[in-house]
Amino acid sequence: MRIAITGGIGSGKSYVCQRLKERGIGVYDCDAGAKKLMASSEEIRSALVKLIGEDAYDGWTLNKAVVAKFLLESESNKQAINAIVHPAVIRDFYASGLQWMESAILYEAHLEHTVDKVVCVTAPENVRIDRVVKRDSISKERAKQWIDAQTPQQEIAKRADAVIVNDGVEDVDKQIDKVLTLFNKID
Repeated sequence: MRIAITGGIGSGKSYVCQRLKERGIGVYDCDAGAKKLMASSEEIRSALVKLIGEDAYDGWTLNKAVVAKFLLESESNKQAINAIVHPAVIRDFYASGLQWMESAILYEAHLEHTVDKVVCVTAPENVRIDRVVKRDSISKERAKQWIDAQTPQQEIAKRADAVIVNDGVEDVDKQIDKVLTLFNKID
């Protein structure tokens, strides 16, 4: 069984994944996987250079500013990049042998069909804003803009098979136990 952990920025996905890792459950990080693949895959490098131009890379180093500018120019540009990177990330996840993956953009990237179950991590907006401000050293207003730009967490939670509330009050470990039991993952 393949399981995805998702949720909005500041919800505490990474914390939940760390708690799983402490239990001996490996979790594939899709964001880190994408970065690794964009830096090491000849297939991705060639496709991005063909799509964006030679300046997409400086040797084997991704030119993030050029790629970001291209990506933000249009929705079709964003979709074209995603069509190159996302399938490679999923192949890498499958090849990793891990059952769990962390993906902040699971539904936005239409990757939900690549897993059997989805766990959504949620937290109240004020908690999420405070976490993002502290983590990224940005203003509360900017953190709120980032949250507002994402799919609302209540929509993500409705589509998920299980929800973990990571609000700093609820016991996350007990909720993980329930999820593991639900998915028949406890030995």
